[in-house]
Formats: sequence, C-alpha cells, structure tokens
Amino acid sequence: MARMLRAVEDTVPTRRTAPPTWVVVALACAGQFLVVLDVSVVNVALPSMRADLGLSAAGLQWVVNAYAIAFAGFMLLGGRAGDLYGRKRMFLIGLALFTLASLAGGLAQQDWELLLARAVQGLGAAVLAPSTLTLLTAAVPEGAARARAIATWTAVGAGGGAAGGLVGGALVDGLSWRWVLLINVPVGAVLLAGSARWLVESRAGDGRRLDLPGALLVTAGLGTLAYGIVQTEAEGWTAAATLVPLAAGLGLIGLFLAVEARAKAPLMPLKLLRVRSVSSANAAMFVSGSAMFCMWFFMTLYAQNVLGYSPLDAGLALVPSSLAVVLGSKVAPQVMRSVGARNLAVLGTLIAAAGFGWQSTMTANGSYPTAIMFPGILMMLGAGLAGTPLAALATSGAAPGDAGLVSGLVNTSRTMGGSLGLAVMSTIAATRTGGRGSADALTEGYAEAFRTSGSVLLVGAVLMLAWLPRTRTGQG
Repeated sequence: MARMLRAVEDTVPTRRTAPPTWVVVALACAGQFLVVLDVSVVNVALPSMRADLGLSAAGLQWVVNAYAIAFAGFMLLGGRAGDLYGRKRMFLIGLALFTLASLAGGLAQQDWELLLARAVQGLGAAVLAPSTLTLLTAAVPEGAARARAIATWTAVGAGGGAAGGLVGGALVDGLSWRWVLLINVPVGAVLLAGSARWLVESRAGDGRRLDLPGALLVTAGLGTLAYGIVQTEAEGWTAAATLVPLAAGLGLIGLFLAVEARAKAPLMPLKLLRVRSVSSANAAMFVSGSAMFCMWFFMTLYAQNVLGYSPLDAGLALVPSSLAVVLGSKVAPQVMRSVGARNLAVLGTLIAAAGFGWQSTMTANGSYPTAIMFPGILMMLGAGLAGTPLAALATSGAAPGDAGLVSGLVNTSRTMGGSLGLAVMSTIAATRTGGRGSADALTEGYAEAFRTSGSVLLVGAVLMLAWLPRTRTGQG
C-alpha cells in the first residue's frame, strides 16, 4: 500500500489520455533494438571503413570503443535524468541524438568525424536506453502483464545484438559500410514521430535537482573504467595504459559512493543497493553478461576465420540462435508463473552453460549443425529464459521515482559485465592461441573462451540460487 501511495506522489503524468499499452511497448522495444544493434552491427563493416577512410588499427578499434565507452559512462546519468526531467523527454532527446549522430557517421569523410559521431551515438544511446525500460514498466502494472512486456523487451534487445552481424553483412555486401549507420536515420525518424505522438510524459514530482557532483563522478568513473577495459585487448592486463585507467575508474566510483552517502538528494540512493531484488539481480546480470556477451563475437570469428564463412553467411548461420533467444524470452513469463523468477533464472543459466560446454568441443573442421547451430540454440535459449526474470526482479523492488535510475543500473550492469567479459575472454583465447594463426590454433583459443564462459555461468547459477529472492515479484 505504501508503494502505491508513493507512486501517486512521485509520478506526474500529463493530461493526455494514455495510449494503448501495446503502442508503448512497441516504441520502447524499437528504441532498445536500435541501441543494442549498434553495439555490434559495425563489426563486419570495419574492414571497409578502414579502406575508405584510411583508419589505423587503433582507430579501427575506437570505432567500436567510442560508442561503448560513452554508452557505459552516461547510463546512470541518463536514467536519473529521465526520473527528474521526464522519461518521454529523455527518450526523445536520446533518440534524436542517436539519429543525428548516425547521419553524421554515415556521411563522415575523415576518420575523426566517424569517431566523434560514434561517441555521440553512444551518448544518445545512454540517454535513450534507460527510458525504454522505464516507459514500459510505467505503462504496464506489476504482475503477469509486466513480465510479458519485459520478456518482449528482453527478446528485442537480445535480438538486436544477435542481428548485428546479419544486418551489417547484408548492408555492407549489398550497399556500403555507410549504410550500417545511415539505416538508423529513417528508422529513427519514424520512431521519433510515433513517440512524440503516442508516448505520455511522466517524471518524479518531488522537486529534486540533479546531483551534479554525483553525476560527474559516476560518469567519469564508468567511462574511465570502460576505457581501461577496452585497453586490455591492445595493451594487455599488466600494462600501465590498462592499469592506470582501471584503478582511476574504480577510485572515482568509490568516491562517488562516498559522496552519495552524504548527499541530501543523491543521484543513486544507496538504499537501493540494500533492496535484495535490485542488488542481487544486477549482480547476476553482471556475471551472466560477462559470459554470454562474448558468444556472438567468438561464434562469428570461428565461422569466418576457421570455417571460411563470408560475413553474410556467418550472420545467417546465427539466425537459429537469434530465434532461440526470442523464443526463450517469450516463453519465460509462462514458465516464471509456475517455477518462480529465481528458479527460472537459474534454469536458464544452466541451459546456457550446457550450450557453452558443448561449443567448447568445437573443432577446426566442424559441421554446421553440431559446431554452430545446436550449441548456439542452447546458449541463447538459456540466455532468453534467464534474462526476463532477472530484469523483472531488478525493476520490481524500487520506488516509482527511482524507476529510471534502476533501469539505467540494469543496462549498466549488462554493458559493463559484457565489456569486461569480452576483454577477459579475448585475452584467454589469445593466450591459448599463442600467436599461431592456423585453424587448429584459433579453434583452441575460441574453445578455451567458451569453456571459461561456461564455468562463469555455473558460478552465476550458484550465486542466483543463493542470493535472488524467492518471491515472484522480487521482494526480499
């Protein structure tokens, strides 16, 4: 009852009649799809970008990293800004930034223009992404209906990451690398028009101001930490270029927590971390994300570098995996009602771990069904089953006035976990390969990464079983 009263006090909607729920869910999911798609869609276009713009090897890496660092660094700030200044407003601002940056990147004539556009894309994504989940949870009451809506959001997000290779390969082969970015422009324009017309504004109505010191510290901390993580691939884990930003990022985050403990109106109330459903589900997302995110990366490399697939063929080869994550996400709400959110998260994680274990038996002359399709289906079916209950738990225990912040925290946990996991798994694969370029050596490295990821998922399943709350709504 107290939470229901707080919802009336904290959320101030506009007078416009609320649109049909399916419209809000469709718009929010479309925004999430664009954000996640652009994390991976440029990968297959990198060689063409390098040839056209004369990018160096380091510059090529920063085409990906500029987006990832800005995305991770501004996520919590974007979530809280939605709470204070309006979720619809921040959704539109983030989407407009993202769309304009996509246009600038697609028209870039110099390497620095492309890198700047990718950074602004990441900033727009960081403002947009938290609002996608907040708008959805605000439109759908807690319970079975919200679980189904979150399942759709999870499936679309996972599908965006899965579709990156396929969409990128088709656009590069059929048009040019520029359309990997330009395709966002008409889609973004239509989405902007629909969102301006149909979405209803809401915000926290208690007159709070943005905690500027906290915002600066957490943005600098997460951005610096993300920079250190991406440096590991080029510099290794023991180089000063890696250790200094990692230490600085952790130090800034520690200072942020100290400032938040004393602030009257903190950016992130630390009491949120004492809500069991919030803290445990985000920790589980971080751990599982660190293992699962690398799947698409190594599967694509294995298909192209070892089995000789073209970029488009590699994308097509992963279509069954993409369908599996959508299926798992859509089935999850029904299963969750029977077995509970915690048990389903554990079950999905164990299914994914089995898929990773199977994939680790890959060989240099493997056949498509047993080397890619079936283990990929297992990995992504498990990811879909686990993702929906974890997102539902993470968003169920916070006050409505903190909804945007919690949504930003969910995205931050997955993004930072995925970035760290990819860096660690890339190092493990490279160490096992030992500089050898043969198909057998590459396969050994990829297999070791899948084996390690499977072990991480088993640890994550134990963590979920011990820490996630037992109740369906995540109270605990």
